[in-house]
Amino acid sequence: MKKVATAAMLALALVVCGCGSSAPPNAVTTNTSGNWEAQLTGGTGAAADLNFTINFSVSNTTGEAAQVLSISGFSFINDGPCFLTGVSGTSQAGSATITTLSTSQVQGGMSLTISSNATSGTQEGNTLTLTAPPPGGVGGMSSGTTATSGTLSNGVACGVWSLSSSVPANQAICGSSMAPITGNFVMCQNSTTCPCPAP
Repeated sequence: MKKVATAAMLALALVVCGCGSSAPPNAVTTNTSGNWEAQLTGGTGAAADLNFTINFSVSNTTGEAAQVLSISGFSFINDGPCFLTGVSGTSQAGSATITTLSTSQVQGGMSLTISSNATSGTQEGNTLTLTAPPPGGVGGMSSGTTATSGTLSNGVACGVWSLSSSVPANQAICGSSMAPITGNFVMCQNSTTCPCPAP
């Protein structure tokens, strides 16, 4: 009888405390979508001015890990000899963390990788990586609050980029893992220009 009572008390305690639940208390979701335009500065020669537009959506819940970007469109504005043009010229992948603050402002971080799909030539084996580190690499405003879900507007991501190639013949113009070509970037939601988030 004592064992049954102990088991019942333990089960009740688990129900009351919600132990094992992965959702944080007062979970708030921030959604974002739309066209983002990236302006890259720095770099040299062929790796200069690798500007592009990208369309993605992502939904983040406060307190949870970075979520995968759902990318539906991508196009280089200036691609240079390190990347192929066209829809199938590259593959893109990324993730973001976006948190709504008490002022309805958002902060977070984002990472994005653009890989060339070329199997030969100067475009083969090249990868462009952009990193907007948290907590202040991503900014903007949310229609939600710390207690309600919302949608991001006036979004901006700022950080650093690097370009490297895994093909030795291409490393002189597109960088290598040991000596990547680097610079800074700003990426604006539904706008061509925007200020970086305040530090």
